[in-house]
Formats: sequence, structure tokens, C-alpha cells
Amino acid sequence: QQKIFDEVCFAMPTIQEITETLPNLSTEELQHLEHAIHILYRTREKHIIYDDEYGIWTELDQDFAAAEMFRVLEKEEVAADNVNT
Repeated sequence: QQKIFDEVCFAMPTIQEITETLPNLSTEELQHLEHAIHILYRTREKHIIYDDEYGIWTELDQDFAAAEMFRVLEKEEVAADNVNT
């Protein structure tokens, strides 16, 4: 059984391999992949904040958006401090 497991795991692409392949996909293939991922999120019913026909907004999306906003605010604050000194 371990041999079968090892063979299956070896054949499965890693996240890095999948990520590297994404630029080679057509727009239609990307849309299909996105739809499949949305279905998985909905099936698991975890961490979804907002869900409609346009897509899903997850807690992870919210975290990334908040982190980016804080990064921008900090950059502007530093710039303002530099002008005032």
C-alpha cells in the first residue's frame, strides 16, 4: 500500500508546478479552474464571507486586502512625516 501511495503522490503536481503552469492556460481554462475552485469552497463551507454569482470573498481575501490597505496607509504616513521634517 505504501508503494501505491508513493506513486500517486509522486504523480500529483505540487502547488509550485500548478502555479508555474497557470500562465500557459487559456482564459477559458482559467475560468473553468476558477469555477471548480469556487465549487470546492462552497462544498467545504469554510471561511466564506460573501458568495454570489460573481465569485467568492473569503477570510483569506479579507486578510490580504486589509494587509495591503495597512501597507498603503503606512507608506503614506511615512511620506507625510518626511515632508513635515
